[in-house]
Order: sequence, then structure tokens, then C-alpha cells
Amino acid sequence: MPCYNGALFIADSISSVLEQTHTHLELIIVNDGSTDNSLAIINQFSDPRIILINQANSGVCRARNNALKAAKGDFIAFLDADDTWSKDCLERLYQAFIQTPETVIAYCGWQNIGLPAPKNIPFIPPDYEQLNKQELLFEHCCWPIHATLTRRFAIEEMQGFDETLLTAEDFLLWLKIGIKYPITLVPHVLAYYHFHDGEQATDNIEKILINHWLAQQLFLTEYSEFKTRLGSKRIAQLMHGSLLHRGYECYWKRDLKSARTIFKKIMSTGYGSLTDWKYMLPALLPFSLHLALVKKMDA
Repeated sequence: MPCYNGALFIADSISSVLEQTHTHLELIIVNDGSTDNSLAIINQFSDPRIILINQANSGVCRARNNALKAAKGDFIAFLDADDTWSKDCLERLYQAFIQTPETVIAYCGWQNIGLPAPKNIPFIPPDYEQLNKQELLFEHCCWPIHATLTRRFAIEEMQGFDETLLTAEDFLLWLKIGIKYPITLVPHVLAYYHFHDGEQATDNIEKILINHWLAQQLFLTEYSEFKTRLGSKRIAQLMHGSLLHRGYECYWKRDLKSARTIFKKIMSTGYGSLTDWKYMLPALLPFSLHLALVKKMDA
């Protein structure tokens, strides 16, 4: 559990771990240079299963990687300091490994808390092993970081989290593991992603989408045979086509700032039809001119 200034929420997150029905666990909390009273709140918990690591503020990837070095268990789960689990989360996920010993990742359903409908509807990811797993995982892993339990050896084999990524670091890790090893769906909502007024990793949509795209590129540099197997055209559809689709979503919602950033990234690859370029090219104009053009189209 990485924590940077999580004083408003970390007590609930810690409690959701300590109250698990699967009690044989350790909770490694990494205080990532918090400047609020997070540390004082952490120290209020006297459970011997808690291990506290203090580090200078270095980000969640460094915090998780440092926690991995201290971990003693063969199974690893991650929980941010403002999210929670159902009480039976770890028990149900662990049972997937008992029932299917070849499993390397067990993943579950999740729900957004603090958002209006329909964004708060519980979500169960697809059973990737029953579908075109490799293509689907490359396009998007449909679970948040705390909706998984993973065999430790696989995380270590992939060298943990890529600290060059600001977001999508978990997507890259699950992609590298899931492409190689069997994964198992636990079709229950067991993880809860809490939305609040503070800064969150999901706040900047363009940053999220671009980092996801960059993570795909990092994956391909390490697994060139994947690109050879799928072919350049299909890879472009799954990468640039998916990002372009999200750029259009931003554009039609008139989030022009995000759309412009995404369109510029797509144009740098040369991807897209003539119609796509008709929409993307104005992103090269100064923002004020682009905005005026869009307003004229809306009139």
C-alpha cells in the first residue's frame, strides 16, 4: 500500500485489509514522503501484520517496488491508500489458485464509489482465457490494480513496475504476465475504487490515455515477436485506433484540450483515414483558432 498524503482515507483502506476473512497476510505500507498526518494515522494501528516503510517522495511505482523487496509471501496484492476491498476479497481470489493451480493472476470485478450512475454500476471484466486473450489484453486490461492477486514469482520475473510510467504501470505489468501465463476470472465484485475531491491518478484523462499508449509501445520493444505474430496493421488498430477512438470521445464531449493532445500523438504516427485527418489537422492550429472553428461548426 503506497501512501502519499492519504490521511483522509488511509484508515479505511488499512481496515479493509486487516478485516479480511483470509487472515494469513502481511500489509506493507510505504509512506511516500507524506507531508500530512498520514504517518500518525498509520501508527495508530498496532496490528503485528503491518510493516511500515518510510521513503522520500518517489511515486507509487518506486513505493510498490520497495514493498515487493520487503514482502515475504508467495502471493501479492496491491491496494492504494484511498481504495478498499470487500472482506472476502483475498479469500475468494486465493481460492482461484487452489481450484486452478496453473493460475498466475486471479482478477475480479470492481465498482466505482462516489460517482453518479451509470459510472457507479458494478463491473465484472471478461473471462480473457475464453476469448482472444492476447489481443484483448494488449488493447486494455479491464481491472484496476487492486482487483488482482498475483503469484510473486511472475511479478519478479517482469521486474516489477516500470518507474518511467506515471500511470498505466499496472497495465504494462499485467499485460506482460497475462500474455505469458494463465489468468483466472473471479466473477464477483470484490474491489472498490473510491472517488473524492483530492487529486487522483484518474483525474487527467489525456495523461491516462497517452501513458496507456506509451505502455503498449514499451511492451512491443520487449516483445517484438508479439508484433510479428499479430502484424503491423492489427497492432496499429489496437494501439493507434483505440487511442484515436478515445480522442474522438474527448472531441465530441468538447474536451478540446485532451482531444488536441491525443490527435497530435496519432498524427505523429501517420495513422488514420482522410476523414480522421480532417478532424485531427486543426489540432495543429493555436488553441484559440481551433476553438473558434469548433464553435463555428456547432453553430
